[in-house]
Amino acid sequence: MKKTALILEDGTQYDGFSFGQEKSVSGEVVFNTGMVGYYESLTDPSYKGQILVLTYPLIGNYGVPGNETEHNLSKHFESDKIQISALVVSDYSFSHDHWSAAKSLSEWLKEGDIPALHGIDTRALTKRLRERGTMLGKIRFGQDVEFYDPNKDDLVRQVSIKEPIAYNEKGRIKIVVVDCGVKYSILRSLIKRDCSLIRIPYDYNFFDYSFDAVVISNGPGNPKMYQETIDNIKVCLEREIPTFGICMGNQIMALAAGANTYKLKYGHRSQNQPCLQLGTKRCFITSQNHGYAVETKTLPKGWEPWFVNINDQTNEGIKHKAKPFMSVQFHPEQLPGPVDTEYLFDTFLKMVKK
Repeated sequence: MKKTALILEDGTQYDGFSFGQEKSVSGEVVFNTGMVGYYESLTDPSYKGQILVLTYPLIGNYGVPGNETEHNLSKHFESDKIQISALVVSDYSFSHDHWSAAKSLSEWLKEGDIPALHGIDTRALTKRLRERGTMLGKIRFGQDVEFYDPNKDDLVRQVSIKEPIAYNEKGRIKIVVVDCGVKYSILRSLIKRDCSLIRIPYDYNFFDYSFDAVVISNGPGNPKMYQETIDNIKVCLEREIPTFGICMGNQIMALAAGANTYKLKYGHRSQNQPCLQLGTKRCFITSQNHGYAVETKTLPKGWEPWFVNINDQTNEGIKHKAKPFMSVQFHPEQLPGPVDTEYLFDTFLKMVKK
């Protein structure tokens, strides 16, 4: 095991040992407080450009499953490859045991050319990120690298598809999925509800297609960078096309409606975020992965906040008071995470006239 370190842009250094690919990388250092779901998180395109710190102390004990597919989509992973720039954990389990495991986490990371460190004091590292805010960081193996800020890069272009793809073409409801870095479990959630999907690139003009509704996916980076996507959703709102946004989709929906978004101090990344449905006493435990949020007070007339994060009172969803537009900042498709809000797919599909 080769010894190296994670170095933050403020000069703080955290020493550890390699269990992934030994190459120098840089990115935005973020933390996830979930207890399970590491291979789903590592393949989530919303983590593009980020060095992921897992706060749960023991990682790797159930290995990584094989890449079985259904509907031409992986059954276990959220995209076709590992999306993070590097992984940082406290205690890596060098032995794993699970009926579905095909390989170890270390083997999978090396195959994906992804560096990883263990032996890091992730509690101290997370406390620093919470106090100072998300910072850039780098891991050095021999050759040094410059600090890289992924939020200045065109991340969505890197994770979105290049040409439209159709799934389950005989489904009852035809939905356009705007791929800003879509998690496969969003597609699987719609397919199992008998939806026919047209997955299109984030900047694609899809209005020549015949469809019933639109879903805007999750994705990495700053939503304000994607004006083509925002403009397309403005057309959806003008034509009153039923539209559902998830994660970045919530931010894109808000921007299309005329509201504002902003960067959070350190974001929400976990499977244990409590969200209150406004106007009720119902609290849902949700899966989340985002660094930007909607500024609720900027919502225009006709729109209202729908959910709020109990921890910090940030916006977790918006909806129109009269028209078929709804979006949430969390992930109703879960995977990983609780299934509390999966019903929202059904709520949306009831809005779609057939």
